[in-house]
Amino acid sequence: MSDVIYRVNEVFETIQGEGFYSGTPAVFIRMQGCDVGCPWCDTKHTWTVALDDERSLAEINQPSGDRQRWAQASADELLVLIQSYQAKHIVITGGEPCWYDLKPLTAKLHDQGYMCQLETSGTYDIQIDERSFVTVSPKINMRGKRDVLASAMQRANEVKHPVGRQSDIDALDALLVHCPTEAQIALQPISQQKRATDLCIQTCIDRNWRLSVQLHKYIGVL
Repeated sequence: MSDVIYRVNEVFETIQGEGFYSGTPAVFIRMQGCDVGCPWCDTKHTWTVALDDERSLAEINQPSGDRQRWAQASADELLVLIQSYQAKHIVITGGEPCWYDLKPLTAKLHDQGYMCQLETSGTYDIQIDERSFVTVSPKINMRGKRDVLASAMQRANEVKHPVGRQSDIDALDALLVHCPTEAQIALQPISQQKRATDLCIQTCIDRNWRLSVQLHKYIGVL
């Protein structure tokens, strides 16, 4: 388990801008690699793992600027990078971070007093320390043709669903039968569209759900 090597696009400190922990200072670990194929994805530079894009670990210890680059890192090496920052909340995202076994990394972080949050599409098995907070942002009928797993929905502490139209909410309803009753449900308008935002607001009011507004985009931070 301790020999897992991660391909990482960037490590940087900012605030969490989405979902339950919105506004929380956080260190983001962005993994390289994803085959889900969301058309609105704002990190498409993380999709491909090309050998020519490998860089040193020192270079990825900063925002990537949307560059398609990555470095190999062990859990111990990532812990050293993270200890250079102030935030104690760690967000593991991608790409699709569940390409990787995250148990070695998250166990080390929790043992050192950090709080880990995973952000995943729910289309891969979730291998993570049981103390971690799991945010599933279910990606349904995407180009990669991967199904959202019932096991991923069952592990979710939070379901943060991207919404553009009513059919997206209908598709979410079909998945929620697998979800723990105590899980937080948040709707997130796609691309800050007014029509989608209005739909999310009304649905959250009607169902007593939460609204996730991508705070970092409104205030202009990473």
